[in-house]
Amino acid sequence: MTKKSSQPSSKKSAKQDDDMAFLMEMQKQNEKAVEKKKTEEKKKVQQNPSTTSSSAPQQPKTYPNQQTQPEPTVPIRYLFKDNKYPEGENMEYTQDFNRFRASSKEEQQKEELFDKIYQEARQAAEVHRTARKWFQGYVKPGMKVIDAAEALENKARELIEDNKLNAGLAFPLGCSMNNCAAHYTPNAGDETVITADDIIKFDLGLHINGRIIDCAFTMYWDDKFKPLAMAAKEATNTGIKTAGIDVRMSDIGAAIQEVMESYEVELNGKTYPVKCVRNLNGHSIDRYRIHAGKTVPIVKNNDQTKMEENEFFAIETFGSTGRGFVDHEGVCSHYMKDFHKKVNPTDLKTQKARELLKVIDDNFSTLAFCRRYLDRLGEEKYMVALKSLVNAGVVNEYPPLCDVKGSYTSQYEHTIVLKPTRKEVISRGDDY
Repeated sequence: MTKKSSQPSSKKSAKQDDDMAFLMEMQKQNEKAVEKKKTEEKKKVQQNPSTTSSSAPQQPKTYPNQQTQPEPTVPIRYLFKDNKYPEGENMEYTQDFNRFRASSKEEQQKEELFDKIYQEARQAAEVHRTARKWFQGYVKPGMKVIDAAEALENKARELIEDNKLNAGLAFPLGCSMNNCAAHYTPNAGDETVITADDIIKFDLGLHINGRIIDCAFTMYWDDKFKPLAMAAKEATNTGIKTAGIDVRMSDIGAAIQEVMESYEVELNGKTYPVKCVRNLNGHSIDRYRIHAGKTVPIVKNNDQTKMEENEFFAIETFGSTGRGFVDHEGVCSHYMKDFHKKVNPTDLKTQKARELLKVIDDNFSTLAFCRRYLDRLGEEKYMVALKSLVNAGVVNEYPPLCDVKGSYTSQYEHTIVLKPTRKEVISRGDDY
């Protein structure tokens, strides 16, 4: 999930004084879409009565010792019963002042103290690799975006054994298309269909006990987009190579920009330079906190902040054929409780707002969520209450972030941890 350079849109502004009629209309649309989905699901059950639950006692599930193919159905923890999960790509630090670390016994001993944290992140990463590999062969033009999104989200829930704050999705699946770079996921009733002319950034976040893996990739079906996608992939890999303990953010941004802006892409006979989206950034990650305070720029700047030992970072880059700058555009779907805001529920104006806050606390805490996730929990008529939480500063809203219409954007992202001896690209896979 992306960090935008400017302040979150949840800050009090004229935008928060939305007309009540607009909210009610949004609520009606949402209710119609949810009711339609319930009707469709009911028909499926009636057509396949064998899928309904029996009154007989449920037997414990048993799983094979290997992952099923082509569709993975075995929860990851059953394949690694010793709770030792595959490491990502380990990379030695390239800076002269860090070269001692790989052979230092003291640093190795220090690293062992954090093994439980690393294992939780690796478990989430293994789910991410498995789910996305299946999804990359599943999604295709002609699908509704909402169907593709729910397919990947539900597969991830299955493989991670979704359990509220113990394991599950860390934020809604980003499905940002074309000029939209980040923070678009379909709300209920969204009829958008994927076409062969689209380039889509799929940004999936997973967690085990709040240890978050934030990892994104770009998909397209027309090879004209390949240079744009490669620009972001190589720029992200450059950011990863440059990262390290005591490395300054300004150095990482400069290295990323040099690689990204060495690319160009030809579209409809015209050549476009690939630009970094300069107001989107990578970020540090902490437990249950996707944006933990530090920003990893993707352009050259003067930020002298340093990376530190055992910090987790999302290294992500965005390329664009447009301005290289994004603004809020379209209907909001992403929301997240403010990490620092403390509120007494009795201070909220309505009972519905207090009830909704409890649902958010119980199911998401400070992890991001979307309206579809509230629908999935059975919440109804919540739009006004949700807006009141936003206006109170309890919840921040994150609308889609888009470059100019007609432009195209790409993204790649990995989660890394700066271990005492070397850095680990935890989410690295065979695909990217």
